[in-house]
Amino acid sequence: MKEGDEINVYVQRARSFRERGYNCAQAVACSFAQEVGMDEQTLFRMVEGLGGGMGFHKATCGAVSAAAVLVGLFSSAGIVDQDAKKATYNQIGAIVDSFYAKNKSLVCRELLGEDTQIVLRSCDGCVEDVVLLVHKMVQEIKNKNASTT
Repeated sequence: MKEGDEINVYVQRARSFRERGYNCAQAVACSFAQEVGMDEQTLFRMVEGLGGGMGFHKATCGAVSAAAVLVGLFSSAGIVDQDAKKATYNQIGAIVDSFYAKNKSLVCRELLGEDTQIVLRSCDGCVEDVVLLVHKMVQEIKNKNASTT
């Protein structure tokens, strides 16, 4: 499978989850269930509270929050390891910076234009943006691991 096809698989998964009623965080996290070695139901439950900007659009976009969970699952050493922690922070920082640069906010209610009536990005758009950013990170990790073996 070519990289472009692989990207489409993740985006299509996320769209399918959204069509089935998954919130933004669930759609992002469950799209990568196989890659993080977890079943969809566990991820679904784990990130449910992150959807809707954690408390009905009051905080960080659920899709972005799910990316932080996925980054930890992909890169944490599972022990107190300052180098692994720094790598995790750098990886989620890059995703957050890229998302913010494109959408001009990380806050759900701002993205949806609830106070200004100016929608910066739809929920489905946020999900797609984050899926693409997480996929890019996964590819970078795979490429790095392949070059060190």
